[in-house]
Amino acid sequence: MGKILVLAEKPSVGRELARVLGCRQSRDGYLEGSDYIVTWALGHLVTLADPEFYGDKYKKWDLETLPMLPAKLETVVIKETTRQYVAVKNLLRNPTVSELVIATDAGREGELVARWIIEKVGFKKPVKRLWISSQTDRAIKEGFKNLRPAVEYDNLYHSALCRAHADWLVGMNVTRALTCKYNAQLSAGRVQTPTLAMIVAREDEIRNFSAREFYTVSARLSAFDMFWKDKKSMQGRTFDKSRADDAVQKTSGGEMKITEVRREKKRESAPLLYDLTELQRDANRHYGFSAKQTLNIMQRLYEVYKLLTYPRTDSRYLTADIVPTLPERLRSIDIGPYSAFAKAALQRGVHASRHFVDDAKVSDHHAIIPTEQFVELDRLGSDERRVYDLVVRRFLAVLSPDFEYEQVTVSAQCGGELFTARGRIVAAKGWKAVYGVSSDDDETADDEKEQALPDVKNGQTFKVEQVKIGTGKTKPPARYNEATLLTAMEHPGKFIENNALRSVMDASNGIGTPATRADIIEKLFSVNYVERRGKDIVPLSKGIQLIGLVPEDLRSPELTANWEQKLTMISRGALQQKAFTDEIRRYATLLVGSVIASDASYTHDNMTRTPCPQCGKFMLEINGKRGKMLACPDRECGYHQNLSFTSNARCPNCHKKLEVFGDGEKKIYTCHTCGFREKFDSFNKRLSEKHDGASKIEINKYLNSKQNQPPAASAFAQAWALANGGESPDSDKKGRK
Repeated sequence: MGKILVLAEKPSVGRELARVLGCRQSRDGYLEGSDYIVTWALGHLVTLADPEFYGDKYKKWDLETLPMLPAKLETVVIKETTRQYVAVKNLLRNPTVSELVIATDAGREGELVARWIIEKVGFKKPVKRLWISSQTDRAIKEGFKNLRPAVEYDNLYHSALCRAHADWLVGMNVTRALTCKYNAQLSAGRVQTPTLAMIVAREDEIRNFSAREFYTVSARLSAFDMFWKDKKSMQGRTFDKSRADDAVQKTSGGEMKITEVRREKKRESAPLLYDLTELQRDANRHYGFSAKQTLNIMQRLYEVYKLLTYPRTDSRYLTADIVPTLPERLRSIDIGPYSAFAKAALQRGVHASRHFVDDAKVSDHHAIIPTEQFVELDRLGSDERRVYDLVVRRFLAVLSPDFEYEQVTVSAQCGGELFTARGRIVAAKGWKAVYGVSSDDDETADDEKEQALPDVKNGQTFKVEQVKIGTGKTKPPARYNEATLLTAMEHPGKFIENNALRSVMDASNGIGTPATRADIIEKLFSVNYVERRGKDIVPLSKGIQLIGLVPEDLRSPELTANWEQKLTMISRGALQQKAFTDEIRRYATLLVGSVIASDASYTHDNMTRTPCPQCGKFMLEINGKRGKMLACPDRECGYHQNLSFTSNARCPNCHKKLEVFGDGEKKIYTCHTCGFREKFDSFNKRLSEKHDGASKIEINKYLNSKQNQPPAASAFAQAWALANGGESPDSDKKGRK
């Protein structure tokens, strides 16, 4: 019997699988053992071909060649990862390999990574699927004991393929149409554009907002405050100053009589467990992490440390089969700040509750929770610790009792005016003890704050010691930050006027998926459609103009959410992929026609008065990855030149990184902090003269020249060899690379 080939998505995961499977022989692009060979992709090794692949006519960006609708979308090997693809291909064609195990990420995109490689190579031997939600040794071993035939995941692959085809057909066609029509670097897509549209719409609301001044009235009694309410509207604010003055006049120096004391015993359950989107929201709110940053941290906690379960999940529930594993997970976090709560949960006993266990609400993966891997908190970086802490405390909160309190609402009359006060008496901290809080600090409606209330009774009177008017102004809606934008992407129903469509939207996944939303937000920044100002996301002129240029229905979240719903149906076998793809082809044609027929215009707000030396058009000033540059707006010309970039050289005065301006002999170093300036050549010459020892380049050359020489037989090396059967420490390192 031949060996089993295992295909992971990343080298780090591949090495962990290899270690558990006993594959210790390191080869070029894979690890081999007696029964298994483990190899890996580098993310995608294969992708959809660019338009130029389908003919020379597509090499030139021209409206005459649109829409581009190849009869079949072909795949090509990604140039940068060709070497690893060849290694995987040779293994798939190796006669000693009897079957393949797909061990890429257990989700839609992970399935696509593997299937495109398999199809490109033409692998025809048996294929099985590893589907696990954590990377612990136990999970890996259990997963390999319960491998499933890959055919069971064909519909998931079809869904991923349809997503890729839809993005190509719409993205490529609309991007080319916009760029050619308006002679500007513009791009659009089924997820990117409606997300940008929401940001632009919010900015319009803010710009068109007109603030109104309002007034509140509060009365100070001996031990607590009462807040005025208008008897007709039952609002604590009024826009009529005379109405507030009248309330003050009637109550100043009067007696406040308690007319009602209402006490309600209430219980509050812990928030649901985390899915990726909710975790990204909280990490942004508490620590200012971007969605992409949180996802990257989660991937490390999942893949490298193996402390948390699969991050790219859209579920906030667990399945019933996970419940028996919860005690062991609690024991794994019985450490440091979590110990008391973990012990208490174990003593109470873990019981399945509909609040966090529901098989029907789990699709591919359950909510994010700790694994049974013991944690060493000191090994985690500060950011990793923060994200881990969020997940662990939410896990402990869900397994803790309810927060119990008595809600007290007091109503009173004075001078014919109504006043109220609210407070709560905590009966049991419950899950809130996990977070170190006993009550909410949020303000209630109409600016009426929760407060500690004395034991007042109906009919009791209090002397009004002071009455005062408070003023404020209505505020415009807040700009989106990453937390609120993720919420809007997840629940875009409020942006749709049609009630029937809104209900469909609320039941769908929203715009994008938990796994893709972070990348979409980052793309908006990278193409200069939006920028960060503190935590706020602000649309730039380019993004605002784009929303005015793209076809109207491409701006609506209804479109992409509808597509995501259909992709989910395809993954469940409820919709044929051909029906979906045919619809996308028709839609791409309509979009291109709409762009071409438009009479709108685009204005370059970054155009300079510097003519392009090749074609004479005025060039654009743009921000590149390393600095500013001038670029010709004509794609056919393509001329560009650097204006400035940030160097690694340090200012001799304040030690900040220096900017390099100019070209050729005119290049100079400039420091924005202290104003230092010096010619590029003279600065570098002076810097080199200061070196009285070997440079970094010389040191690296020396070290490289010594790499192939045998190491000196030091006492340590001899001791190591004796303890490890003759192997040197260097040979061990090479084996683990």
